[in-house]
This record gives sequence, structure tokens and C-alpha cells, in this order.
Amino acid sequence: MDRPDLRYADYARDRLAGMPPPADPEAFALAHHLLHLSYLVVADLESRIHRPRGWTLPGFRLMFKLWLLGPTQPARLAELSAMSRSAVTNAVNTLERDGLVERRPLPEDRRAVAVALTARGEDAVREAFAEQTRREQEWFAVLDPEERSTLTGLLTRILAARPDPGA
Repeated sequence: MDRPDLRYADYARDRLAGMPPPADPEAFALAHHLLHLSYLVVADLESRIHRPRGWTLPGFRLMFKLWLLGPTQPARLAELSAMSRSAVTNAVNTLERDGLVERRPLPEDRRAVAVALTARGEDAVREAFAEQTRREQEWFAVLDPEERSTLTGLLTRILAARPDPGA
């Protein structure tokens, strides 16, 4: 994977600095770098770890949540994954077809279902998780533990104060 051209962000920030409000060169640079990093990490994890297994990163994320939470209703999976219910349904259909998850009726409401990992799915997510963890460690090795903690805290603060999506 090629290294990103960091000069573009500097150029764009400099150009924006000469523009009247609402231009905000610092907000642009932060969003640009965050989006670029996110894209690169997602593309890397998908191409190295998940696509060779026939998955997408969102499919893995659903299985990972099921691994941690146990059987979970699709609506809750959508909420936790920032995915639409239809996207969760499509991902679950694919994972179910591949024998990695199964739908189970809920005892208290036979019309409702929970999604659960199969034994094969649990083995698969455990293996992929180990590989993904090693790759994530490589991505963030440039930061010391205190920097990683600070960055995580800052991102969490931004997520918690996220602007109203309807605004």
C-alpha cells in the first residue's frame, strides 16, 4: 500500500487559511487525516484478513460483537454497529449461508430472533481476531502507550459529543 501524500492536506489547509469563514483549515485537516486513516485501516484489514476469508469488515464486526455478547437481536446489532437494520440483515444472511451464524427464536417471544455464532463461526472469529489484533498493533506501533490512550480518549470524546445527525 502506498504511503499517503501528506503534502495535499498541508496544501489544502494553506489554501483554506486564506478563505473567509466558514472555512476552517484545522477542522479540515483533522477530518481529512481521520477519514484518510480510517479508509486505509479498513482497506488494509479487509484485504489482508477478511476478504481472504470471504468476509467484509462489517461482517467480521458483527461476528466479533456476537462473540463478546452472545446471542443478540438484529436491532441491537445494528445499533452497536452503526449499521442500518437492512445492512445487518444482509450481512447476517451471508454469514448464515456460510454456516458462521444462526438465527434462534427467543423463548419469551417466538416471533423475535437472536443471532448467534455457530461453533464454526466462533472458531473463525477467534482466529481472525488474533490476526486483526496483530495488524492493529502494527498500525499504531508509532504511538507509545500514553499517546494511544490519549488519542483513544480524544476520539471517544468526539464520538460522545457527535453533532445531531438530523441537523
